[in-house]
Amino acid sequence: MRKESFLWLTLISSFVVLLFVTVPLLRMLTAPSLASLWETIRDPEVYRSIWLSLYTGISAAAICFVFGTPLAYLLARSEFRGKKLVEAIVDLPIVIPHPVVGIALLGLVGKNFWLGRLMHELGLQIVGSPAGIIMVMTFVGLPFYLQAAKEGFASVSPRLESVSRSLGASMFSTFIHVTFPLAWRSILSGIIMCCARAISEFGAVVIIAYHPMIAPVLMFERFQSFGLRYSQPVAVWLIVVCLLLFLSLRLVGGSSRKYETRGRA
Repeated sequence: MRKESFLWLTLISSFVVLLFVTVPLLRMLTAPSLASLWETIRDPEVYRSIWLSLYTGISAAAICFVFGTPLAYLLARSEFRGKKLVEAIVDLPIVIPHPVVGIALLGLVGKNFWLGRLMHELGLQIVGSPAGIIMVMTFVGLPFYLQAAKEGFASVSPRLESVSRSLGASMFSTFIHVTFPLAWRSILSGIIMCCARAISEFGAVVIIAYHPMIAPVLMFERFQSFGLRYSQPVAVWLIVVCLLLFLSLRLVGGSSRKYETRGRA
């Protein structure tokens, strides 16, 4: 195949893929009228569901950041027996069907298991609560954060850490002042990906907590009860809110990058 023919084939295939992704989204964004969008956002149920999605998604991303960062660093810097097994385990939520995830977690925190009974006796409600939603979102979002953070740490040269240690800095101080700032961009990307994956979760959440409703569950209920016309405005507002959130995070990441560049200069 000649170079020109291959180039045209690549361009046509790329154009088809872009159309496949953008046309349904553009159709959904333009289908509701401005009046229906305004009426929808004034609906207290819609407002609460979008806020709950954001609150639980950001909370899940924060948990992944706090508890996943040490594991990501360990996987990036250490070689040990069973490392491949550990990596396979943390990637499992990506391939497991999400209703299966919901059933597995429900079997853990439900009243039929000792942990669930203990939580119930202590007054800790997981099933049918925001805590249960955060637990599910953390489970499905963790692999995305770990992968991005691990790649960020792996991109930092170990020699820089060795120099810091040779100058008397502790491992913790080296991590805070050398490794973490250099891997910050990848960590921020991991937070964004984790948050996005958490907010979009439906299959596992609906098993653990149908109520209170996050936005995807509310959209599903309205689609089942009233059809496409009443579910589209909710979807549009969720997309708008998510775009604003992720744009803000990207701007923060860009500002951090400029600050780091000036600092090196």
